[in-house]
Amino acid sequence: MISSDFWVALAMIIYFAAMLSIGFIYSKRSNSSAKQYFAGGRGVGPWLTALSAEASDMSGWLLMGLPGVAYFTGAADAMWTAIGLAIGTYLNWKIVAKRLRRYSVVAGDAITIPDFFSKRFHDRRNIISTIAALIILVFFCVYVGSCFVTVGKLFATLFGLDYRLMMIAGALVVFAYTIIGGYLSVVVTDFVQGVLMFFALAVVFIGSVVSAGGVHETISFLQSIPGFLSGTQLATPQLDSATGEQLVEAGRALFGEPSDYGIITIVSMLAWGLGYFGMPQVLVRFLSIRSADEIKQSRVIATTWCVISLACGICIGLVGRAMMPTEFATQAAAESVFIVIAQALLPSFMCGVVVSGIFAASMSSSSSYMIIGASAFAENIFRGVLHKKATDRQVMIVARCTLFAMLIFGIIAASDQNSSIFQVVSYAWAGLGASFGPLMLCSLYWRRANKAGAIAGMLVGAATVFAWHTLVKPLGGVFAIYELLPAFLMSLLAIAVVSLLTRAPSAEVLDEFDHYMDRLPNEVVAGGVISSETMGDAVAHSPSV
Repeated sequence: MISSDFWVALAMIIYFAAMLSIGFIYSKRSNSSAKQYFAGGRGVGPWLTALSAEASDMSGWLLMGLPGVAYFTGAADAMWTAIGLAIGTYLNWKIVAKRLRRYSVVAGDAITIPDFFSKRFHDRRNIISTIAALIILVFFCVYVGSCFVTVGKLFATLFGLDYRLMMIAGALVVFAYTIIGGYLSVVVTDFVQGVLMFFALAVVFIGSVVSAGGVHETISFLQSIPGFLSGTQLATPQLDSATGEQLVEAGRALFGEPSDYGIITIVSMLAWGLGYFGMPQVLVRFLSIRSADEIKQSRVIATTWCVISLACGICIGLVGRAMMPTEFATQAAAESVFIVIAQALLPSFMCGVVVSGIFAASMSSSSSYMIIGASAFAENIFRGVLHKKATDRQVMIVARCTLFAMLIFGIIAASDQNSSIFQVVSYAWAGLGASFGPLMLCSLYWRRANKAGAIAGMLVGAATVFAWHTLVKPLGGVFAIYELLPAFLMSLLAIAVVSLLTRAPSAEVLDEFDHYMDRLPNEVVAGGVISSETMGDAVAHSPSV
């Protein structure tokens, strides 16, 4: 008789083969130029744009980190974080996407986020793009590590295999199709993975509620845990002082009195939404969409996917506590609740398909992080600073070398299987959100922002995240607020103060802003080409899409 592990493995192998095939299919087109490799030639449709943005954004955090938090401490942390992310998703598509798509074309046809910042402020010395590229590399390496942790935990839980060996194998699969296919392969696989993630969440959520005895029985059990379903209290697992694991008595997990979940903590969790304004893996989708006119459709698709998926992720964690009240003794262990529920409820082959959703999430995110990190270094540091006359071929060679370096760093960072995915992601999210979010908003909406302010904003944002997380947050109380919020505000203040205290932007920069942001040019789409009419004296070209 064929074992259940065989069918699970078979389903996942079929999935891996499909993802690698996509990389090969798009390899010829992607390698035709740097613009194709890094931005898909600005020819990506609204469905691909929306679902690839959300899949790369959520990563394994959605299927493991978020349910793990909900399982261990109840609804409050997970719920308020999800609300902040849903609001941030909508606002990012609403107020940033269309302006960035149009401005990136007239600002020298920028194809990366550091490139856009540099060209927006006419930084011919590439100081802005260099700083931005370095920040992306630092925090994206952390992000890549969190994705590899997800992969390792997935295979270790499913098959009982060695965590490090499985983590490295999954990392190599991601590396292979990223380095072969470039941006288009990443976008298409992200679309497939976004659909699979949605399907996996829905199937496991519905199955878990049925297995737990129905909605009424599940809610009754969870209400018996102090503060577990409250939005203003946090459940407090009683932990063994020696091992740090939750205590169990007579087959029941023990909880103490719930802690208050006050307004400071709620604001802290809602602040997650601010991060979207500075997430390169999402913003680059705005650069690559076929036309700014298609962004409204993408916004509806992305927001709907985000809200439903976040809700399912939280509910899986909550219902998992009712199904398996003593299964996971730590939050890091609880991040496997999705996998264990899928194993318990589904036929083996279907389980393999569903848990491929976790690998899908990790693949989509880590591949996006790697391609953006590689493009940042190759385009903005190698060609922007070190070798300004570099050919596209040379740039792509450097990009692939950077991909390999990020692979190695990610594997090293993921070597500890006890890492909490939620905590690792929260730090990298804060770093990118605070470094780039305020600058993106000021770049698109404030004509007086200048190069000095841009540099100050990025440096202050990144430094504040590090200082607050390391030195201030441990003080507790009001200082325990999520570092993204104070860092975002400090970055915004730095941009405003430094811009006002230093020389105003040149007439060329101001004229470009006035003509292409306040009175956005009409776009005519014909024969696969977008031409910008009446572009003014500063910029005039018609980018191919």
